[in-house]
Amino acid sequence: MTEPTGRNMTPPSVEHEIGEDNIEIQIGPVPLDIHNPVFIIAAASIIIFVIITLVFPVVSTELFGGLRTWLTANFDWFFLLAGNIFVLFGIFLVLTPLGRIRLGGPDARPDFGYAAWFAMLFAAGMGIGLMFFGVAEPVDHFIAAVAEDAGTAGSWAPLGGAAGDPEAAARLAMAATIYHWALHPWATYSVVALALAFAAYNRGLPLSMRSGFYPFFGNRVWGPIGHVIDVTAVFATLFGLATSLGLGAEQAAAGLDFLFGTGQDDGFKVALIFAITAVATTSVVLGVDKGVRRASEINMVLAVLLLLFVLFAGPTKALLGDFVSGLTAYITELPALSNPFGREDDNFREGWTSFYWAWWISWSPFVGMFIARVSRGRTVREFITCVILIPSIVCTLWMSVFGGAAIHAISVEGLDAIADAATELRLFMLLSEMPLAGITSFIGIVLVIVFFVTSSDSGSLVIDTITAGGKTDGPMPQRIFWCLFEGLVAVVLLLGGGLAALQAMAVATGFPFAMLLLLLCVAIYIGLRNDLRQQAAA
Repeated sequence: MTEPTGRNMTPPSVEHEIGEDNIEIQIGPVPLDIHNPVFIIAAASIIIFVIITLVFPVVSTELFGGLRTWLTANFDWFFLLAGNIFVLFGIFLVLTPLGRIRLGGPDARPDFGYAAWFAMLFAAGMGIGLMFFGVAEPVDHFIAAVAEDAGTAGSWAPLGGAAGDPEAAARLAMAATIYHWALHPWATYSVVALALAFAAYNRGLPLSMRSGFYPFFGNRVWGPIGHVIDVTAVFATLFGLATSLGLGAEQAAAGLDFLFGTGQDDGFKVALIFAITAVATTSVVLGVDKGVRRASEINMVLAVLLLLFVLFAGPTKALLGDFVSGLTAYITELPALSNPFGREDDNFREGWTSFYWAWWISWSPFVGMFIARVSRGRTVREFITCVILIPSIVCTLWMSVFGGAAIHAISVEGLDAIADAATELRLFMLLSEMPLAGITSFIGIVLVIVFFVTSSDSGSLVIDTITAGGKTDGPMPQRIFWCLFEGLVAVVLLLGGGLAALQAMAVATGFPFAMLLLLLCVAIYIGLRNDLRQQAAA
């Protein structure tokens, strides 16, 4: 558990740290730069998974169906407890002298101003998940909470619900939704982001998951221990992304069918995934990163415009009040919602919270690496505070506006069609009750598709970086491989059990990675403590 001393800020080449593990080979015209055995194990495992799922679809469906239920029923306490630890760890770093340490060294200055940095944190906070669940989740919680059987065994109501009291049910629904999208997920991301940023900028290590564990394992991270860490990170990221891509395909298909009557059977969803994956792969091949970046920026503008449209086309005063009351309810109910033991709302805790926590954990290498790459020069205190609070506020506002508008439409205006609609269709049902429904619904589809493309493209880069031992300029064929297989995994999971299969694999890969993140907290503490001691001795 020794921390290296005297390391400068200049990152060494990856070959300097793990050169003995990298193999450069040429297969015809295809160059490969393989970090052995991470790439081989991860790629082979994914290929085998795809083949088995396609060859044995019935068995796969049954397996996926039971896997998530078993994990969340038996380890829901572990997911909730881990999430609480990540939040408390962030608070600890902010309040202690460790927060004074600057990422990049005492003389480092931020690469981006506050406005640009906040915009990028906002971009990281937006995605397919907010589009899919922005209306669906608050509505589900509201329906469960206000139902006559809320609080009874088998109910999906959070914290026992508020049977027969629409106002209390709405507050509880927003509190539960915000709980899933605010402090806890962003505290999870901050753990990975801080570990990678400190390793890269303060210790000059490669930008790979194993580097974050260097303060704990020392040079052993370049051996089998590091291989296990990186392979686990690849699995978690791939299946986390596949879950998001599957949700995006479900919602895009529903929106296109709603507007144009295209249908939304499995064949259409598969074709949609392949088409969008082809676009993402093309962007990789042509090197149109600037184009994708510009599309992502346009997507952010469209998202803000859609948010403002719903805010002002809906009951504006009530929605602004929902933001305040929802945030208040979240703070009030947070101790109860985050309690991992002795609760009676099993369905809500196991079916919603455990899945979300596993999903956030599986996404953490992806989002964490993005945040780390744009946060050089920030102090740990500044980093933790902004990474957790800024996106949490954005997510809270988004959920309050879209969820609040939907709940208001159901409870006040009696628009039960929104409540009765399928999960992936609820956003479009809400927009259909407002002016310019065709235009706004089309914008919603565009948002989902572009988030789909940029997530696939960026995700393939992150996975390739991990499997190449931290290199960000590995051969193009490797990145294409991961881009294609992200889409393929999403397809086989949809065919092998639909949303249940997607969610099951996110939970299955998030479980072991949660253990690594808890260990990563220890590694961060050791690294920051030693850095603080070195500064004091200088």
